[in-house]
Amino acid sequence: MQKSRLFTLLPEAYVCTPDGMEIDRNGDLILSCPNYAMDDMSGCVVRIDRDKNITKWFDVPVHPETGIARNMGIAFDSNFDLYICDNQGWSGKPELLFKGRILKVEFDENRQVKAWHTVADGMEHPNGIRIRGKNMYVTQSYLTKVPTEGRGLMSCVYRFALDERDVHITNTLEDRNIFATFITHDPVCVYGLDGITLDNDGNLLVGNYGDGEVWRIFLNRDGDYVERELYAKNPAELNSTDGMIMDPKTGKLYIADFNKNAIVCVDPDRTVHRVAQSPDCDGFHGELDQPGEPIIWNGRIIASCFDLVTDETKVNKSHEMPATMAELDLED
Repeated sequence: MQKSRLFTLLPEAYVCTPDGMEIDRNGDLILSCPNYAMDDMSGCVVRIDRDKNITKWFDVPVHPETGIARNMGIAFDSNFDLYICDNQGWSGKPELLFKGRILKVEFDENRQVKAWHTVADGMEHPNGIRIRGKNMYVTQSYLTKVPTEGRGLMSCVYRFALDERDVHITNTLEDRNIFATFITHDPVCVYGLDGITLDNDGNLLVGNYGDGEVWRIFLNRDGDYVERELYAKNPAELNSTDGMIMDPKTGKLYIADFNKNAIVCVDPDRTVHRVAQSPDCDGFHGELDQPGEPIIWNGRIIASCFDLVTDETKVNKSHEMPATMAELDLED
């Protein structure tokens, strides 16, 4: 296995929990920071250029009722408007439950925010997002309002058109935007769909976090559901499926194994193996300190280190500041 290296320490003034990433039209790395570790630090989006200069790009528009934003997954459309999963309820605080939103943010020629609106609201646990054509696909890690008769936890993928606005989500099977549902069976790690990406043929890959599985959802030309298959599962090498990204050059899928402080690769033949793994750590020397999402940027794998959750299923035991990001080499 590789030994991960330090990519950067993040500014303590406005980052305490990093998460989702994208690459903008200028090739800069864009980092979504929900900042769950500090109640008084709302979510922001950060820009990192090729020289690793870090600046706050913008503060995410806050929820009018809660006064905060908790942005996780992000995705650009073809116009480089940014779509954001505002996962208000992740902390479990009663006043934030079912306040999740999908936001669209537009920018002017100077890359400053010029307008934004709500695509959807009332969501329980919006997490990851990817865009294909005229649609966005969003993982929602919980659908606790839907009974499963003891079979486990239900979660889902929502699909929204890019031009939709003000869709109110009920978090029940009555929601017309539900695209696919899944059940997580693990009785200890009870967490549903999380990571999401596209394969090289434009099909969706989604991670059933608690069961440590990756599923492929085949789509037709219009982005409609065709069928699904279990794409990858190997409990000895892959324990949890947080953020994920496919290398378009090799067809290798890289996954953040949040539970095990690891980055895992699924080869095109679907062999699953760990690329790198770290023990409990602070991440200051480049260790994987609870990686939440990988991205491929300038020929390397960059991983954001969430470093916050501590329970019996996690290697991570505590939160430290400053927040960190790690890097790895791409495999041939």
